[in-house]
Amino acid sequence: MTDSLIQAYLPLFFWTGLGAVLLRFLPESLPRVLGRSLYWVGVPLEILALARQTHFSRQVGLAPIVTIAGLIVVWGLAWLSLQAIRQLSFTLPKVDPPKADLPKADLPISEKTEPLQESDTTPIASADPWDNRARRGSFILTSIFGNTGFVGLAIAPAFVDSAYASWLVLYSVTQNVVGTYGIGVFLSSYYGRSLQKSHWWTQMRDVLTVPSLWAFAIGSSTRSIVLPEAIEFGLEASVWVVIPAALLLMGMRLSQLRGWSSLRLAVVPAFLKVVVSPVLIGLLTPLVGLGGNARLALVLMSGMPSAFAGLILAEEYQLDRELIASSIVLSTGMLLLTIPLWLVLFA
Repeated sequence: MTDSLIQAYLPLFFWTGLGAVLLRFLPESLPRVLGRSLYWVGVPLEILALARQTHFSRQVGLAPIVTIAGLIVVWGLAWLSLQAIRQLSFTLPKVDPPKADLPKADLPISEKTEPLQESDTTPIASADPWDNRARRGSFILTSIFGNTGFVGLAIAPAFVDSAYASWLVLYSVTQNVVGTYGIGVFLSSYYGRSLQKSHWWTQMRDVLTVPSLWAFAIGSSTRSIVLPEAIEFGLEASVWVVIPAALLLMGMRLSQLRGWSSLRLAVVPAFLKVVVSPVLIGLLTPLVGLGGNARLALVLMSGMPSAFAGLILAEEYQLDRELIASSIVLSTGMLLLTIPLWLVLFA
């Protein structure tokens, strides 16, 4: 187990650290450009390659059902937790300084870039730290969606019998297609572009135009078509470009965090993602007759840290990048402690 974790975390630490260093010498606009490039080109290529390589007709149909059910339940818990936190914030002393007293270098990421508030006169550091619409959206996103592609598929296969590897792949694909780039885009569109009047058809338009969904549809429908060797090689090689690019983006955003003042807001969503979500999956799976390696596979994947894709959606839909980056840091650290626990409880 230790060797598998070290092997998976070495590239994580390397590329993230490199991104943190590079941002000191590169334009501050680079993270947004990189995030949008991943959204429109990088991630769709990865999903296209994965869809072409996975034969879903051989998979067990319960995997996507459990995946979607888990996402919806955690979504509801995240919303309830956010309401409870907002109520609690009104009973605590208000110690946040006014925005005008902060130098620009000390402002959160979401305030150093384009305005993310619902109005130009409502600072993100108001009496209620959750009054900002973009921050609430980031809270929910980081609570629901995990890094099943970059971290999950690198770590989980070491602990699950190879006969159940398809469960891991199908969980990852389901969460990315239905979850992150389906439900996630809907939520990002709803909470993100808060300066515009929100209509339900705006969210539906954004979901239907997600490039990753179209990439999945194209990849699934062309599995039987043999492409030229150069194109097949390019699709497979794209994964080795997308993953480092996503880690670089995370490193750039992490370098702009402000210590505990940034991390404290991410404690609850990180806990929901890494602890509550896998416990729920572990309790739900016996109800549908799943146990053993199938159950463990779904538990491990549901307990992956907050998704890097949250940063990509934050760049595209102008959410609170700082909260998402903070949740990634906390949940990734917690992963080292939770994986042995899941092996003891559900293996």
